[in-house]
Amino acid sequence: MGTLPQGLQDLSFKKICQYYNGEPRFVTLYDTFYHIPVYSAYTFKRSDGSKRVDVPWMYEPQLSTVSDSRDMQPFPQEDLHRSFGDYQAVLDDYSDSVSFVRGLLSPDEHQDHPDDKAATYTLTNVIPQVREFNIGPWRNHEHTIRKRLNNYCRGTAYVVTGVTISGHMIRRYNIDRVAIPAYLWSAYCCVDFDHNSPYEERSKFPAFASYGLNDKDNNEVQEIGVQQLQDFLKKATYVGNSFQIFYDNCVPPQDALQFP
Repeated sequence: MGTLPQGLQDLSFKKICQYYNGEPRFVTLYDTFYHIPVYSAYTFKRSDGSKRVDVPWMYEPQLSTVSDSRDMQPFPQEDLHRSFGDYQAVLDDYSDSVSFVRGLLSPDEHQDHPDDKAATYTLTNVIPQVREFNIGPWRNHEHTIRKRLNNYCRGTAYVVTGVTISGHMIRRYNIDRVAIPAYLWSAYCCVDFDHNSPYEERSKFPAFASYGLNDKDNNEVQEIGVQQLQDFLKKATYVGNSFQIFYDNCVPPQDALQFP
């Protein structure tokens, strides 16, 4: 699966290779205690930004005891949530939420093939995102990154998008169920890019990063260098001093980075 972010260690973290229709699609580091992804890492695919609207929400059998399949599965109609809800979020956790929507860390608009788009609709790729942040600054940022990588990345682009924890939780039946992120962050790496592109775009290669406050107000997405983001995350969350988003800060030897 290639080289993933280094310096994140916790007993409750589970690394998931997300499978859909028998093929690996992307990688998620999932927090089985707080029931949200810490990050999702994926290979960007050039696309027109269209979304899939015909895909049911899915759960992760690799965190479940009710299925031997490693393929993500649609949530069952019958009440089987008790058999896998201890280690991952379920639909009921989001059913009464007014302020939050299901935000995708690996967004469908950054994929081209219908199956790759469909694979993003698993709750192990979802965090509670403030509605105004989701439909405003963060969505605009996803559009910006898609257009930039579409136009100026000649080779393969790798993207890692994650969260920091706020300490607040979505509760169900008076039980803490899903952690609410304080910040969303993202970084991309594209070593083979257009060196004749405009400077304002060329200066954001081979790697660049961003973060934004998961809130109704003061939620503008800031674009910064990858090292600046790593320094911010070392102060804002539970990463170690050795934390590194990309191998050798996105100047890797050939084939070192290979997300699905």
